[in-house]
Amino acid sequence: MSDILIDIADTGVATVTMNRGDVHNAFNEQVIADLTAAFRRVGEDPAVRVVLLRGVGKSFSAGADLSWMKKMAGYSREENLADAMGLATMLRTLDECPKPTVAVVQGPAFGGGVGLVSACDIAIGVETATFALSEVRLGIIPAAISPYVISAIGERACRRYFLTGERFSAAEAHRIGLLHELTSADGLEETVAKTVRNLMDSAPSAVTAAKELIRAVARRPLTEEVMRDTAERIARQRASAEGKEGVGAFLDKRTPSWRS
Repeated sequence: MSDILIDIADTGVATVTMNRGDVHNAFNEQVIADLTAAFRRVGEDPAVRVVLLRGVGKSFSAGADLSWMKKMAGYSREENLADAMGLATMLRTLDECPKPTVAVVQGPAFGGGVGLVSACDIAIGVETATFALSEVRLGIIPAAISPYVISAIGERACRRYFLTGERFSAAEAHRIGLLHELTSADGLEETVAKTVRNLMDSAPSAVTAAKELIRAVARRPLTEEVMRDTAERIARQRASAEGKEGVGAFLDKRTPSWRS
């Protein structure tokens, strides 16, 4: 998996790095399979508290690899379907990772790269980064990434950028919700470190439960079923060892056990 590097620090921070700087960290079928395996591995590792997603070189990710695109041009419908499901599975694995995920966007993100940023819980980007959903300019559509991009930036912004394929700035990405934080290149690591510290201050199982809560509630009408589900979730968390420890630490004015 030399194209995908995994580093798990003693601090509990796992870094998944796309290591294809010579091709702007573009995807092919092997890279997609390796990313899927990497996200599963860090998600299942009990020592991991936070996952950072990075790319080496000038770009975060340029989306589809050109040689892969040439292969796809000769695929049958069935082969195209299987190929697209591979990408969809990778993005879903990232989206459903039980650990908090942070996209560290040090350069441009196009197509599937925007999908990766959207599927992460938090996205931090440098002010010089650029973005594009340029699939329509190739006669295709951003289908596999669409659930995550629409969730991140909303239907209204997608109506523009899915249809025009135009590039947009990091400032615009921040305005429409794709990026949570904008920073200078020199300030990127400090901003990432601050975000990691904030995540480390949160109880690990509560973070996982909070992610599950968002998926359970988002875009659903407020029915009795939803109300009951949310009540059961908070009751379960309050009764957990972690919930008791957190409330006890607050009342006792001490540091909870998960914070160093």
